[in-house]
This record gives sequence, C-alpha cells and structure tokens, in this order.
Amino acid sequence: MGGKKRSVFRLSLMLLLSLGLVLSACGGNNKEAAKSGNNEQVSGENSENGVEPFEISVFIGQPDQQPTPDNKIYKLIKEKTGASFKFEFLAGDIDQKLGVMIAGGDYPDMMTANQKLTAAGAFIPLEDLIEEHAPNLKKHYEKYWNMMKDPNDGHIYNLPNYGATNADVNSSWYSGPAFWIQKDVLAEAGYPQVKTLDQYFDLIKQYKEKYPTIDGTPTIGFEILNYDWKNWGLFNAPQHLIGHPNDGGVVVKDGKAEIFADKDYAKRYYKKLNEMNAIGILDKETFTQNFDQYMAKISSGTVLGMFDQHWNFQSAEDALITQKKDERTYVGLPLVFDESTKDHYKDRPALNLNNGFGITVNASEEQAVRIIKLFDTLIQEDWQKILSWGIEGEDYIVENGRFMKTQEQRDQFTDATWKLANKADSFHGQAPKMEGLFSDGNATDAAAQPEEILAAQREYDKNFLAQYGFSTYVDFFSPAPENEIAYPAWSVDLVDGSEAKIVNTKQNELSTKFLPKAILASPAEFDSVWDEYVKEIRKLNIKAYEDRINEVLQWRRDTWTVK
Repeated sequence: MGGKKRSVFRLSLMLLLSLGLVLSACGGNNKEAAKSGNNEQVSGENSENGVEPFEISVFIGQPDQQPTPDNKIYKLIKEKTGASFKFEFLAGDIDQKLGVMIAGGDYPDMMTANQKLTAAGAFIPLEDLIEEHAPNLKKHYEKYWNMMKDPNDGHIYNLPNYGATNADVNSSWYSGPAFWIQKDVLAEAGYPQVKTLDQYFDLIKQYKEKYPTIDGTPTIGFEILNYDWKNWGLFNAPQHLIGHPNDGGVVVKDGKAEIFADKDYAKRYYKKLNEMNAIGILDKETFTQNFDQYMAKISSGTVLGMFDQHWNFQSAEDALITQKKDERTYVGLPLVFDESTKDHYKDRPALNLNNGFGITVNASEEQAVRIIKLFDTLIQEDWQKILSWGIEGEDYIVENGRFMKTQEQRDQFTDATWKLANKADSFHGQAPKMEGLFSDGNATDAAAQPEEILAAQREYDKNFLAQYGFSTYVDFFSPAPENEIAYPAWSVDLVDGSEAKIVNTKQNELSTKFLPKAILASPAEFDSVWDEYVKEIRKLNIKAYEDRINEVLQWRRDTWTVK
C-alpha cells in the first residue's frame, strides 16, 4: 500500500522505460577530464587499450516506452565503457511475471528490487563485491550502509536508487502524494486557500457544473487510480487527511504502527467519495480502467483532480505542457479533514529501500564484478552530470560556473519523444545516483538549481504563484520535519510467504473489493457496505501484520545510525 518510488529528480522520474536493446557500461579507470560537448571525456574511458564489449541482461518491473536505437547517452556510455544492456520491461501483471520467473529460476543478470525476489533467493549479496570492487559506490552509500542491510540476514541485496543525499537542497518540484487540482479550477475561483477535503470538492463541483466539457470532451471531476501495485490512489489518502506522512498501509503513533483501513477517519474519506460519486463528480470508469487509460485522461486536460504521487503521472502532465495547456496542469494540495490539523505530506529524502537494482544468482561471478564496476563508474560525478543534466552545450549551458538551460532545452526535457533519443531515464531512474550538490556547487537536479528554478518558470506559473505570494509550487506544503529514524514503514519487507505478508495481501484484496463497492453504492447503502468491509478485515490476523512492521521499525531504531 505504500508509495513505491520517490524522486527529487524532476526529470529522471518520467519513467520512460523501454523494451529492447540499449546500451550500458562497466567500469574502467577513474580519470577525470575537461568537458568539450560531444567529445567530452568521462571516467571509464580507456582510449589506449580500448574497451571489451559485453552485454548485461536486465528486467525492470515497470512498463514504458523504448529508447531509440541511436539514443545519444547510451551511445556515449558504450563508446566510453564498451558495454550494453539487454532490457526487458514489464508487460502485464508484476506478480504473475515474477511468479513465472521464480518458478523457473529464469532470471536475467540484473533486476529491479522486489520483496518476492529477495524471499526467493534471486539476488546475491552485494556487500563484499562493493567492498572489493566499488570504492566510489561504497563512498556513495557510506552513511547509509547499515540501512541497506536486510533485517532478516544482514546482507545487502539491492542498491537504492534514491535517498542517498549529500546536501539538503530545496527542490522546486514535489514528487510525492497530494490531492492534485487543475490550476484553472483555482484561478476560476479567485485563487482561494484550500485546506480541507470539503473545500477541495466544493471547488471541483462548482467548476464542473460551470464547464461540463473541456475542449469538447466531458469534464471529469475526480479520478481514483487502483491498478496492479499502484493502489495508493485508492488506499492511502486517509493517513494524510489526519496529518500523518506516507507510511503505506499504517499510521505510526508514538512509535507504534497500526492499520487505518478500518478506522473511522478512513470511513469519513470514503463516505465523502461516495457522496461525490452520487452527484457525478467521479469518473464512471475510474474502477475499470487501466493505468494507460488513466494517464490518457489526465493528458487530455479533462481531469480536474485526483489523489496520486506526482512522479506517477508526471509524463501525462508533461504532455499538457508540450501542448501549452498550462492552465490544465496541476497544483498539489496537502489537504486535511479539519483546518486545525497541520499537513504532513512533504517529507525529507529517505533511503528508497527495496528499490533499485540487484544482481541475480544467474549472473556469473565475472559478470557480477562487471556490473558492480559499472555502477562504480557511473556513480562518479562526471557521469552523474551527464545522466541528470545531459551533455554540456547541447542539453544545458554553463554561465559563470552555474548550470542553466535555454528555453529550448527546457522544452526538450518535457518532450517525451525527445527524451527517448536523448535521455537515459530507463537506466538512471533505477540506478544509484547523486542527490544534492556536485562538488562545484551545482545542484544534481535542475529542479533544485536556484537560478534555473526562477528562469524556467513559465509566464502562466509566475502569474499563478504570484496570486498566492509563493515562489514555487512546493510552497503549498508545510516544510518537512525531520524524519523519524525508522521512517517510512511502507518499505518494511513483510517477507513473502509469512503470516504478515499473507494478511497484508488479503487485506488489500478486501480493500480492492469493498472500497469501490462502498464508493459506488447509493448513499443510503454506504454504511452497510462499510460495516461488512470492517467486519471482514477484523477476521484477519491483523496483529501479525502490525507486529512485523513494529518489529522491523524497532530493529531500524536499534541498528540505523543515520538520522
């Protein structure tokens, strides 16, 4: 039920992942050289002796588009390091796909993390490989080393792709959960302060009544995403509405985790959705559509609001930007039930456990060494600049030592077609990465570069933000407090096959069955459906689930040393 990925990288989380052959690398020498556009030299190059070509087979557990065969970043990686990836991307249901792979032991060299794979013994321990062959990678994760260890056996199986930060920077882009609303809805209402769920739906209702169509297509008041593992759009909102951060399927109070699916405040939220459905605010297809259909509706500009994580629908919003429909893009609102409650949506970067890449047992010893050396090479600063900002002179410019972009370059970075030929998001989104600042003081992410933040704002957004007295859209959220040391609970490995995992799976199945039924019921029938739902939840051994989470949270408090 938890959020699966988080990113401070505005651009690398469009998730344009691909199917087919693309290029990658393995490490070489670590020399640094001055950059000179297309001819820049980067670590890993061995111009005297050449590089030995090899291929890494990879499975990434998400669907998306294929980069072009002549993608310039992958070509550069191959040129400098000699290696290539053979990518396979998810098509269909992730659990079914992994079940087939696990049953046959049919793994590629490298896969994105999944708790099912860890439980099945699909990944090899990485700590010795890192210690022996990857000094740059060890330095990157040094502060987080204990956090990366599996609480069940103390090994490191995956390389977290986000959360290993080297500086506290303020990004202008918020990647996490919120109630999103089209900017034009707020503009039409005179730029009001929107704090509560009731205020939010009142605005959507009024706008939809006034504008029943947008560009000739029926206006959709509110969408709910619940497809495959992306179930947070249906499950997670109640915790935020009472002022708690994203802990997945639990709230943590006074150090103890408990489920909230059966609580009265959850009922309050779903009853509101039931009321909104009764007056036609919800999309009639919201519980039958797949993810692609959900994204298509957002990119059409007809959806007024939804609860989602920004990284998840960003590519659909980028399509609106490319179409110059700025008024149809979104503002994240940190809604609560009551104005007296302080919002806690925004959090500090936390290590993205159980995500990123792992090396499988099917990779040969030689291949495993090559892969870990690859990561050791690509975590170096010269490569990180290429993977995040692009090629100097083509994708960004340098003025007085500061990284900037022209308007054309900014437009390109939101153009999905351009990205397929000029970005390596399929690899970089899942790989270890620098977050914070480069050694020259430039931000690792353009969305956190102060000068670029101001220069990149479109005229519409400048005027919109001025109405609120804000500089960026992050200002709509309360500042993030310090994370509790064990946060977030959603990253706890429940252990596949355990009682806790079985209970969690059954609870999710009940939620998927009963919540749509309750929301779509007549208002007079809502209470009876809800009562049946709660009754079924309480038949489960919820204590086993909560005990597992609390056990791991306490282990983290006792073991982790980074706050």
